[in-house]
Amino acid sequence: MRVVIAEDGVIVREGVAVMLRKFGHEVVAAVGDAVALKEAVAEHQPDIVVTDVRMPPGFSDEGLRAAIELRASDPDLPVLVLSQYVHQTYADELLESSQSGAVGYLLKDRVGDVTEFVDALVAVAAGRTVVDPEVFRQLVGRQRDPRRLLSGRELEVLGLMAEGRSNAAIARHMRVSDAAVAKHINSLLTKLDLPPDIDDHRRVRAVLAYLRG
Repeated sequence: MRVVIAEDGVIVREGVAVMLRKFGHEVVAAVGDAVALKEAVAEHQPDIVVTDVRMPPGFSDEGLRAAIELRASDPDLPVLVLSQYVHQTYADELLESSQSGAVGYLLKDRVGDVTEFVDALVAVAAGRTVVDPEVFRQLVGRQRDPRRLLSGRELEVLGLMAEGRSNAAIARHMRVSDAAVAKHINSLLTKLDLPPDIDDHRRVRAVLAYLRG
């Protein structure tokens, strides 16, 4: 997989590049600002972009803006955005820009878990929507009371869905059968008035749309 990395911190940027190369991925460019990110994507046509939210010159949301612009030009370009903290507005804007899945929003702490981070990268590149568990929890917290509608088991499944996990992966995590997971998903989608969808990333976006309210 060909990857463009945009991160102004040299240590983080090089660390992510080394990690991805160890897992067999090709880092075609590693840059430090949003302008260079857009130029690198135009030049290399990568399979996925990994970018920080805040980058020079303003250190506000230049990386996020660049990611949204890139997605506007190429809706099928997978983008994984990294953030130091949970910014619900940033997460909302990125997810709102997604019309075809293949987006992710992770906290930088998640990079420390190498396997989890690479799994998220691969999932986004494959067209899934991946949301950091902490971001999901805060999105849930913004609702009046989703637990009023869902059972504890259904809420757990919903959280795992928002992480971009497949039905089989959810079943393994919860140590239940695939059929049990399918039953929970059908039930929670019915309760949330969301029609079941065989397309995982569209299903996750529908759930996130509900959570954003």
